Amino acid sequence: MNNEAPTALILGGTGRTGSLLADQLAQRGITPRTAARSGADVRFDWDDPATHADAVAGVDRLYLVTPTLRVSYAGQVAAFLDLAEAAGVRHVTYLSVYNADQAPAGIDIAAVEAGLASRHGITHSVLRPAWVMQNFADDHLPVIDGVITAPSAGGREAFVDAADIAAAAAETLLAPETHAGATYSLTGPQALTFQDIADTIAFVSGRPVTYSDIDQEAWINGALAAGVPADFAVMMRWLTGAIVAGNGATPTGDIEKVTGRPATTFREFAERTAHAWTSEAK
Repeated sequence: MNNEAPTALILGGTGRTGSLLADQLAQRGITPRTAARSGADVRFDWDDPATHADAVAGVDRLYLVTPTLRVSYAGQVAAFLDLAEAAGVRHVTYLSVYNADQAPAGIDIAAVEAGLASRHGITHSVLRPAWVMQNFADDHLPVIDGVITAPSAGGREAFVDAADIAAAAAETLLAPETHAGATYSLTGPQALTFQDIADTIAFVSGRPVTYSDIDQEAWINGALAAGVPADFAVMMRWLTGAIVAGNGATPTGDIEKVTGRPATTFREFAERTAHAWTSEAK
């Protein structure tokens, strides 16, 4: 690697972890190059290979975020990594998913992990985050009319702060040799129910917030009706099914292992983000 002027390409550079990661790398001596379809340093579109070469030019490390709302993309990713490796990329940090090795057939998460492991010209690190806390403050799992609606059957999840994911990613990109070949399961410090989440949001916002435990298939059908691609239903069924079955993420301690500081609690995140629920009624 060129240690004099390292440059990191950050795919999903305008997203929840990418934008935070760019700031952290810039503060610590690595030049970040954010990439997205719009609003980033360079334009990058998975479906437009003409945007790929310029994105990786002069880059020696990569934050890999695969296409969103899809389950089949291993071929696209492999072709891009061929290009990136030829252009001089020598380390990839891949934003995967918690328990990626247990993903159902037809979801390419594990295939991308295996593809990275098979490459001998680059090192890699894999980040497997749990459900992200920011889901409750944006359009993923919003509080609507004072209600959070999602299937869980009372199951728990160790929700993780996107800022902690970005911090862990930064460490792997700053010291690739230290984290080469590592897989980190990134979680918050507590396994919480959705009711716990609703109670915490209510407390910090000063507004009533309740939780509605909807039937899993009804929830998925509602998402599909709202425009989520039909083939993504298998992903939604897997992710929610783990919580429903009682196999949601459990605290791992990997955030502290990688960053040297404890993972953010949901209460800390909620207090920091209270404006998302108090700025206007939802």
